[in-house]
Amino acid sequence: MRVPKQLRDGHTDDAVVRQIEDDGASAITVDFGPDAADMSIDIIDDTVIVVTSDRQFEFDLPAGASDVTVKNGVLTISE
Repeated sequence: MRVPKQLRDGHTDDAVVRQIEDDGASAITVDFGPDAADMSIDIIDDTVIVVTSDRQFEFDLPAGASDVTVKNGVLTISE
């Protein structure tokens, strides 16, 4: 699974984006920090919409993604 372009290129200036590969499983995590603890997500078709207290952006769900969660300001996309 590849990190979506929108997560790599500027929409997450102050976030830490990581791609994790482990025993054939893949995950992408985006840590928006403590200021985004009230972040929410919505998935419409193949588009993920992320809303924090002061911004909103969207990106295409990566091919192979089966789960998208958010907890304590960390967005996780996993296979």
